Amino acid sequence: MWSGINRRKFPRVSYKCLIYIGKKESGKAISTHTENIGAGGICVILDEDLGLFQGVDLEVDLENGVPINIKCSGTVVWVVKKRDIKGKAALHYDTGIEFVDLNEESKNRITKIVEKHLK
Repeated sequence: MWSGINRRKFPRVSYKCLIYIGKKESGKAISTHTENIGAGGICVILDEDLGLFQGVDLEVDLENGVPINIKCSGTVVWVVKKRDIKGKAALHYDTGIEFVDLNEESKNRITKIVEKHLK
């Protein structure tokens, strides 16, 4: 289980899946992979800072054999600027996004994945 911020309502697990993030402000889309996921949100590492409390549109491919992607809105709730230890690589942003309008079916799909990986 991910051992980061301990104030979570929902546990998260390290689970890589493809995610598309659409910035509501600019309409720009970003494609990346999740670092961890839970029924309450996700963490991704991005090449740009989306901005704290920025609203985003999300499409998550859980890559678990179910062809239907999860679609919902999200809010950027934390951002941590990162650089490699030598300080020579480009900046990256460890970004936490909270799901806003995740439907019950999608929440259950994520919860099953989390429970499976916690065993």
